[in-house]
Amino acid sequence: MNEYDEKEAVKAMRQSISEESSKIYPDDELLNIIDIIWDWYDENGLLDIDSEADDEDINTAGLTAHVRRMIAKDKQSPIRPEDIEPLVAAELAYEQSLDPLNI
Repeated sequence: MNEYDEKEAVKAMRQSISEESSKIYPDDELLNIIDIIWDWYDENGLLDIDSEADDEDINTAGLTAHVRRMIAKDKQSPIRPEDIEPLVAAELAYEQSLDPLNI
């Protein structure tokens, strides 16, 4: 498995949304979404060493709903609700691209 690179994940996320949205979202906001995703993984035991979970075990709808809730709580976040699903999907696709078995 290739190593996770936050800069590449942010790049993939930016490519999943409109140029207009991409221009108004600082990298820190996209990194916040990455942190929310990984916190969700941790809360759901998907980061445990002995976890046998794989990409099919990820409840994408549940994850996206969680990110929506967390972003909604952050009144300062410029992330538009309509951009959350493509941003989450792009981050997940980036993760999957790192696994040589998915090629």
